[in-house]
Amino acid sequence: MKKNNRFLVFIVVFLILLAGVFLIKSSNPSGNVSSNSGDSENYQKIVIGFKNYNYYPNNIKIKVNEPVRVYIDESVRGCYRSFTIRELEISKYLATEKDYVEFTPTKKGNLRFSCSMGMGTGTFIVE
Repeated sequence: MKKNNRFLVFIVVFLILLAGVFLIKSSNPSGNVSSNSGDSENYQKIVIGFKNYNYYPNNIKIKVNEPVRVYIDESVRGCYRSFTIRELEISKYLATEKDYVEFTPTKKGNLRFSCSMGMGTGTFIVE
């Protein structure tokens, strides 16, 4: 009987740890815009995920004349990793969460983004 009790305790502790990891990861939702001053330059950091068969978030406010770095999180798969901003002639495959697209919006308005096939879409709202 002691072996069964130890095994049960092990399973319970494991499940509690697993739930804790899940809660920590989900407490930082994708799509947050933040400024980063850790590099030699400041930039707006955008992290985009995947939800309901599209980029999430897919309407993102950014500031004019400030560099932007767009990262794609681990939830994004397939052609959605081929990130495109046609108006700026940007097209890059973001293979890992560390890869990014960088640009500086020079005028206010909307910039559409999509995957290479146009299946996933979204808009940067430049203010």
